[in-house]
Formats: sequence, structure tokens, C-alpha cells
Amino acid sequence: MATRTIPAQRHKTRSTLSQGALYFFAIALAVVFLFPIVWTMTSSLKPPREAVAVPPTLLPSQLSLENYMKLDRYGAGLGQYFFNSLATATMTVIGATVLSTLGGYGFSRFQFPGKNLLFVMILATLMIPFQSILIPLFLILTSIKLHNTLFGLALVYITFQLPFGIFIMRNTFDTVPRELEEAALLDGCSALSLLYRVMLGIVRPGIITVGIYAFINSWNEFIAALIFMTREQQFTMPILLTSVRSGYYGAIDWGALQAGLVISMLPCIVLFLLLQRYYVRGLMGGAMKG
Repeated sequence: MATRTIPAQRHKTRSTLSQGALYFFAIALAVVFLFPIVWTMTSSLKPPREAVAVPPTLLPSQLSLENYMKLDRYGAGLGQYFFNSLATATMTVIGATVLSTLGGYGFSRFQFPGKNLLFVMILATLMIPFQSILIPLFLILTSIKLHNTLFGLALVYITFQLPFGIFIMRNTFDTVPRELEEAALLDGCSALSLLYRVMLGIVRPGIITVGIYAFINSWNEFIAALIFMTREQQFTMPILLTSVRSGYYGAIDWGALQAGLVISMLPCIVLFLLLQRYYVRGLMGGAMKG
């Protein structure tokens, strides 16, 4: 009995040590990733002089909102830039999710000539450098009077979200059993009513994944917004941060810049934390096939 107990105790000790080492590594990795976020948030609450002090301090001597108020005085104001980014991201999410869902449903459930070739061509657009077609896009938007409009900018973002979105949604629909579809069709559902009444609830993780991906990309995108928007009233948050980063006569207002970074990253963090379980399931479902 004693000889059997000793190996069991050793195995239990090794298991505890390995689990403790794993927890330690995970906590250390989390601290490394969270430190820049904490630093940015605390720096944004420092008085302006303390935000540029050398050597820097980790915690503010006193909490101050002066950096946020200073940020609001840049250009057309923080509220205008935030609204522009939010409106553009919202239109991008709606357009990308609707079109990706319909496209993925069509590629997954319907047979038509050239289906596979068309799908490969859509995915091939992911290899086109975005910067290489900025000039043609600018000319197209100008010709159809959508230059300097948030809707035109959202159309550009939607276009570049569709290949990834259609890929995810097609693979997500492929994971749905055919028997479920056949049963709904026998009950009298049409193709569209099947999608609306049955499929949407099942493929919700994939839809949310496409939505989160579209929101984060459109919210953080800088080059297209800088090229297509020439009016200050239409600028988005990344352009505001660049203006703060440049400053007057090349000076950098670190406090206002940190405040802008906090405001820019909060919507993305909140959205991901609220929908992360769907996001992970959607990515896993989209990667199962194809």
C-alpha cells in the first residue's frame, strides 16, 4: 500500500507544479499585454506637464481630465470625430454582415456554373494590396459624388471586408446539417424564409465574428479615411490621433494623444468582451471546413 501511495503522491505533486507553472506563465503573459493599456489609461489622467515628464511616473499624482478637454478642442471637436467613426463603422458592420451572410448562404447551399471559380476569385482579392487601388477608388467615388461622405467611405470598407466575411459565412453554413434544411423545406419554407427563420439563429456566431472583424477594421482604418476625406468635418478618430501626434510645429502633446488612444480603444475592447464567446465559436466554425 505504501509503495503504491508514493508514486501517486509524486504524480499529484508534479501535476500541481506543472499547473502552477502554467498559471504563472499565463498571468505573466497577461501582465505583459495589459501593461501598455494600463499605462495609456493612467497617462491620460495625468496633468499635461506630468504626462511629458522625464523620467515618467507610473501613477498620476492627481487625477485630471485636462487632456480630454484639450483633445476636444482639436479641429471640429472630439464628438464630431467620434460620431464619424461610429457612423462609418456601423454602416460597415451592417453592410458587411448582410452581404457576407447572403453570399455565404448562396455559396454553401446553391449550385450554379462557375461557383468554385467565383469563390476563388473572391478570395484572391485578399492578395491585392489595398494601397495599390486607392487612386482608382478615389476617382470612382468622385465620379459618383460620394467623395467626402461617410457612406462612400463605408462602401469602400464593406468591399474589402466581403472576401473574409463570405469565406467565414460559407464555412459556417457548411457546418449546418443538410437534414435540418430538408426538414424546413418539407414544412413549406422557401430559400429566403429558411435563411431567416432557421439558419440565422444557428450561424449567429459566424455573423457576429464578421461583424466584430468589420467594426474593428473600419474603426481603426487610417489610409482610406485620410485619402477620401478632405473636409475636417468628415475626419475619423485615426486622423484626429495623427493630428494630435503631429502637433503644432512638430511638438507632440503626449497627454492628449494618450486620451485619444483611450477613447479609440474603448469601443473595441467593450465590443470584444461582450461578444468574445461568439467570436471564438465563429472563428472555429469558419475554420472547420474549406
